[in-house]
Amino acid sequence: MDAERKSIAEICLHAAHDGSLSFPEIVGKLIAAGFEGYLVDYRRNSQTYYLPDGDSVTLDVPLPARTVGAAFDAGEVERLVRWAQTNPAGYSYIAFSEKAKAAGCAGYLVSFLGRRIVYFGRTAETHVEYFPK
Repeated sequence: MDAERKSIAEICLHAAHDGSLSFPEIVGKLIAAGFEGYLVDYRRNSQTYYLPDGDSVTLDVPLPARTVGAAFDAGEVERLVRWAQTNPAGYSYIAFSEKAKAAGCAGYLVSFLGRRIVYFGRTAETHVEYFPK
């Protein structure tokens, strides 16, 4: 992966964690750089960004280590997504991630091509969210 794209991925990763860019802004930057999606793996504390040609870059995520809950609670994950979408006072991506892990979310796959996010548990149960039109 070229240095410029890797730098954009790093900027977007850190912006999510420090709140300096919104999710739509991050998606816009990544699409403009040619990425087709990314994978967040809460068990490894990593995030992998994918290009259409198969190239990718994996970055460490600055989250505290925490075990992912055994049972996937799709209803709670959906509630957390709605919480994130309203961006209320007190919201942070770090808090979202910690609550998602507690709800059994092992990670999620963001597909710009499919315009969706697939949240998954340790047993491969899923919850799908579609990008707004």
